Amino acid sequence: MRKNTKLGVKLHNCEKVFLTIIGVCTLLGLITIVYTRSLLSTSNIEVERMKEQISKQENVNSALSMQVDELASLSTIQNVAKAYGLSYNNDNIIVIK
Repeated sequence: MRKNTKLGVKLHNCEKVFLTIIGVCTLLGLITIVYTRSLLSTSNIEVERMKEQISKQENVNSALSMQVDELASLSTIQNVAKAYGLSYNNDNIIVIK
């Protein structure tokens, strides 16, 4: 009869501890990588939301700027002046050189 012999490498205690430490460090490294990438992804999503809000606000600002330009036009000012009974008298204008 044959004896069953184990074909493996026997490790000493210090080697087992060393391999355990390497395994734990590898696992912690992988967890750290996944965590930092998830934080980066979250930050990128927030940046895109902010860019969208900035774009919307720029559109609102340009619309308001156009409205201000329209209201500040000479014809609009003259129409409002006529509505309030004011008149444009060119003789009252003094030009300083």
